[in-house]
Amino acid sequence: MSQVVSFVGAGPGAPDLLTLRAAERLKKADVLIWTDSLICPAIADLAPADCERIRTSTTTLEDLIPLLIDRHRQGKRVVRLHDGDTALYSAINEQICALSDADIPVEVVPGISAYQAAAAFLSSELTVPGVVQTIVLSRAGGRTGVPEREQLDRLAALRASLCIYLSARHVEEVQATLLEHYPADTPVAIGHRVSWPDQMLTVVPLREMAAVSRERNLIRTTLYVVSPALAGGPQRSRLYSPDHDHLFRPKAQ
Repeated sequence: MSQVVSFVGAGPGAPDLLTLRAAERLKKADVLIWTDSLICPAIADLAPADCERIRTSTTTLEDLIPLLIDRHRQGKRVVRLHDGDTALYSAINEQICALSDADIPVEVVPGISAYQAAAAFLSSELTVPGVVQTIVLSRAGGRTGVPEREQLDRLAALRASLCIYLSARHVEEVQATLLEHYPADTPVAIGHRVSWPDQMLTVVPLREMAAVSRERNLIRTTLYVVSPALAGGPQRSRLYSPDHDHLFRPKAQ
């Protein structure tokens, strides 16, 4: 089988939250092209000492694609390492399309997203029976915008568990929009560099979301999880209820 370019999700930051497959690709890399401005250096350190390391924080797509093509054609094991999960705000699509045009095969290795890590650190489930059954992942419009049908006010109207990325610079506007739909005391988890050694993770009422963000000078690598599920409570699912039968626990005759 010919060598592939591996697009690997680094997860939220902690090396031990990498998938086994991601760690294996890193440990065998000949070339590591990594998003150094967003990935914990301890993850890049998993690559071999003699691995060529190329940082992308100042790189454009026009610089990046020739690097990927050149190293692949040299027969190198190339790992393109992205923060978080490859399926979410990773910009892998444009890279994969360019490599496809060059007839270069790729594989994608997913990673844990920050919203999952934040919920885990808070020992929380974001889909609680009778409270909320939907998780929405999105962002404020900002400089790059979002489609009209995905404007934040439309998503907030669902009052689902809403995970908001890339939006700390617009937090006052975000809070004002959310308050049109969620009660002011709705819990909001604010996570900065979730799972990094200097992680900040706190839960505040929605009404304090912007003030706390500004007080802590949060402008990047920040996630907001807005969810009534974070209030906790004794709600019970039907799955383990004794009066709920299913394929593996049929109704008693």
